[in-house]
Amino acid sequence: MPRVASIRCSPGIDGGKSRRSRFQFTLQTQGRSNMANEQIPPVPDSNAASAQLVLQGVYLKDCSFEAPQGPRANGEWNPQISLDLNTSVNPIGGDVREVVLTVTVSAKQAEQTLFLVEVKQAGAFLMQGLASEEFKRAVGTVCPGVLFPYARAVVSHLVSQGGFPQLLLPPVNFDALYASAQNNGAPSPTRN
Repeated sequence: MPRVASIRCSPGIDGGKSRRSRFQFTLQTQGRSNMANEQIPPVPDSNAASAQLVLQGVYLKDCSFEAPQGPRANGEWNPQISLDLNTSVNPIGGDVREVVLTVTVSAKQAEQTLFLVEVKQAGAFLMQGLASEEFKRAVGTVCPGVLFPYARAVVSHLVSQGGFPQLLLPPVNFDALYASAQNNGAPSPTRN
């Protein structure tokens, strides 16, 4: 039996009336077992017309690793690490959208590039009934938050396979990045 996980989006405590609404995302599972192998009953659908954000699948769309000098480093291993994140959204069909989180990591020691890694981690998300602001928040915070652990693991694996010491990227607070982008007037993802 296929396992289905959905994230329901509903207005926060103030019912979505304030200018800065909070949204509560709850995970719904159907036909799934917990760690103790106890069956978790499906949560009844109390409001069929509510907004839905449902993960359909996660996949690696593209990745690259470059180490111009190989794993040779002169002297101590103390590189300057640069991390860039980018999120894009593309329609797949109907209400299904592909969200792509691009993670670019570069390591330099002095002026020499030790390695450059780019990972495009993608996910297919069913987005139904989301208002414009909910859609922007989902694409800017929820979806990248789901995809980042996968991209983080791929980056770590590629760097290790390239002969360098293990690199574990720190957790990213996508809510804070989204709020900062909104305050700075940065363009948010558009609905396609």
